[in-house]
Parts: sequence; structure tokens; C-alpha cells
Amino acid sequence: MITKRPSGERGHANHGWLDTRHTFSFARYYDPRYTGLRDLLVINEDRVQPSRGFGTHSHDNMEILSYVLEGALEHRDSLGTGSIIRPGDVQRMTAGTGVTHSEFNPSTTDPVHFLQIWITPDAQGLKPSYEQRPFRPEELRGVLKVVGARDGRDGAVTIHQDVDVFASRLDAGTDVTHKVRPGRYAWIQVIDALDVNGVALSTGDGAALTGEAEVRLSAETESHFLLFDLA
Repeated sequence: MITKRPSGERGHANHGWLDTRHTFSFARYYDPRYTGLRDLLVINEDRVQPSRGFGTHSHDNMEILSYVLEGALEHRDSLGTGSIIRPGDVQRMTAGTGVTHSEFNPSTTDPVHFLQIWITPDAQGLKPSYEQRPFRPEELRGVLKVVGARDGRDGAVTIHQDVDVFASRLDAGTDVTHKVRPGRYAWIQVIDALDVNGVALSTGDGAALTGEAEVRLSAETESHFLLFDLA
């Protein structure tokens, strides 16, 4: 079964400096139909204006991924990490026993557009840690490239949960296939339009897949998306 999550039905808030859309219930937005899928709790699509950002705040017991689509995001945290996250980079922060951090748009002219993703960890009270990996567009072209996994294989960031995160870019007229093992689930988050097992998804749409043994992802136009394989 494929359950489509249309982009336009997501939660939305515009704070001036931040325009954000929530795939799942988050902050003041609550929809009992969309409270996450398995251990995937949050997918926020954020646009932050130049020279603005999220001030220092705290998290605990959460795996937090950032995936920048356009612009740049400056990260600083209580672990002593200072970095710039650019398109193609995947950032993973394990909040564990507690961490404070800030996310800021360092550009004075251009907004930053990124996905913020939260996944519940497989244990409470983990030691906080940070990881960032670059993935070039050509690495994603025509394949499902693992960018996050519990075993950190193939250069992926390490996620403390039984979750595989794949990124892909498809040229028009091409497709890839993903096998879903029995008892597992999948979520597709579309960045650029995609067809999933014959269901057309537009930019910003998502879809939950349950009981689908095989997922065929095909592109009529150039496509970019994330796939989450969940226990």
C-alpha cells in the first residue's frame, strides 16, 4: 500500500525569517494521521533568510540529520563543532544525553533551503556526537546511494537506529528499484517529481509504503529524492 502525503497538506508556518513545512506533527502543528512512520519522526523542509537562523537551543535522545538543498548552513554546537553544510552534505548529530547547537545562514544575500530529519535512537543516553559527509551529485546519479545507516557503510553517516537512508538523482526516463524486506517499511521524500510504483509524486510530496516488497522509482523529468528503509 502507498499512502501519499501531498506537499500542500503539510503543516506550514512562516515566521518571516523562517518558512517551514512539516511532513509530520511538529511544534504547534498536530495531525493524528501524521505522527511519523516507525522511528522516523520529523521531516521539516526549512527555508531560512540571509543572516538569520536558529539560536542556541538544546536536544536530547534524538538522531538529527540535515540535508541542504540550496545555499549553506552554519552549524555550531556544545561539542566544539563548527562547520558549514552545503548541498550534497549529510550531517548527523546524536543528541544523546544532551547537546546545544545553533543553525545559521551565513550568507548576506541568499536563503538556505534544507531538510531537517529526526529519528528516534535505538537507546537512550547515548554519548553526543557529530558527523558530516559530502556526497557529490554524480555519486547519486542513477542509483540509490546509502547516505545514512546504522553500520555507516560505504561512507554513510552512522545512525543509531535500524534505518537506512538513501539519496538519488534520476535523469528523465530512468528508474531504480528498491527491495523492501518482509516486515519493513519505507518512506519516500520527494525533492523533485517522481513516480513510485505508478503513483505520481510532485515536488515536496512524501509517501509511506507498507507491504510493498518492491519499490520502482521512475522519473519522467529529472528527479531528486530521499528513501528511508525502516524497521
